[in-house]
Amino acid sequence: MSRKAILVLVDGTVYRGDIFGAETTAFGEIIFITSMTGYQEMLTDPSFAGQIVVPTYPLIGNYGINLDDVESARIQVRGFVVREYCPVPSNRTSKGTVEEYLKKVNIPGLSGIDTRCLTRHIRSRGVMMGVLTSDLTSSEALHQLKQLPSYGETDFVKEVSVKEAFEWSPEKGQKPYKYDIVIVDMGLRFNIARTLSGLGCRVIVVPCTLSSRDILDMKPDGIVLSPGPGNPALLDYAIENIRGLLGKKPILGICLGHQLIGRAFGADTFKLKFGHRGANHPVCDLATGKVHITSQNHGYAIDTDSLKGGLQVSHINLNDGTIEGLKHSTMPIISIQYHAEGSPGPQDNAYIFDSFLQMVSEVNRK
Repeated sequence: MSRKAILVLVDGTVYRGDIFGAETTAFGEIIFITSMTGYQEMLTDPSFAGQIVVPTYPLIGNYGINLDDVESARIQVRGFVVREYCPVPSNRTSKGTVEEYLKKVNIPGLSGIDTRCLTRHIRSRGVMMGVLTSDLTSSEALHQLKQLPSYGETDFVKEVSVKEAFEWSPEKGQKPYKYDIVIVDMGLRFNIARTLSGLGCRVIVVPCTLSSRDILDMKPDGIVLSPGPGNPALLDYAIENIRGLLGKKPILGICLGHQLIGRAFGADTFKLKFGHRGANHPVCDLATGKVHITSQNHGYAIDTDSLKGGLQVSHINLNDGTIEGLKHSTMPIISIQYHAEGSPGPQDNAYIFDSFLQMVSEVNRK
């Protein structure tokens, strides 16, 4: 027999469906993502910390869960809402079901609702807080929800960052190391470390709170500021550390790292109405005029009118004109708002890592 559950939004809207995964209650910001595949990557992406994720693709679970397609050490989402859940996966790499995967870490899922209707509601009203529950009535859930802080008032970066520095294990057939790269973990997706390692880098991952002095004492050839969840305006400690790195070493910022570079130079950030999440966002490289189809997962953006300190726009989003990349006029600093490691196609946007390492090489020669 199906087990009933509800999704209650803070504006009072209620969706009723069937629970799968853990029979519990979860609170979080309700967001949708338009990628057609990659639900295991979604579940383990640290940028989804504090959020209840709604894939727009209607069938989830059909290829199961494997041991390889993870982007962090654990499931990061607060809850998972789908149109139809497939309990019997068919794939040679599958080691279990999505429901089993969620149950292991006490994360609830909800199936059997009209996710197209929910997506249109979010697009119209904007992202908002919600609760997924099999335990509470709708009125009880709404009452509790209104007592909680909003998503933008919580620092999720400290929740997802590593607590101690570690060296990324080299891949099979690893090229000889050419550069030492430090990644400041604010919600690192593993594929960033995999990609840099595959390009011949010794990769050290460090906590988000590590001081700029301690990072520079490691004598890296370059520094990567990782993606991550939440509101960049809350991260004064990270911004202060980034200011201590500016001009000292080549820097690549990705997603949240990109936003924090902007704020380190004095720019403002703002919350998008419903965010950019999916594998189909068109971005124009202003230097070449080339349009890249990108993978994205962010709810905040840099205010174009507030740019200062030598930062220049290098990429723009062709859907809404928001900033998708920055470069500095004199310092070895580049950043992108999208995920170069997200691979909407096999090699799409990997050129950003090549550009970063070329910048590292040029600085080293000097």
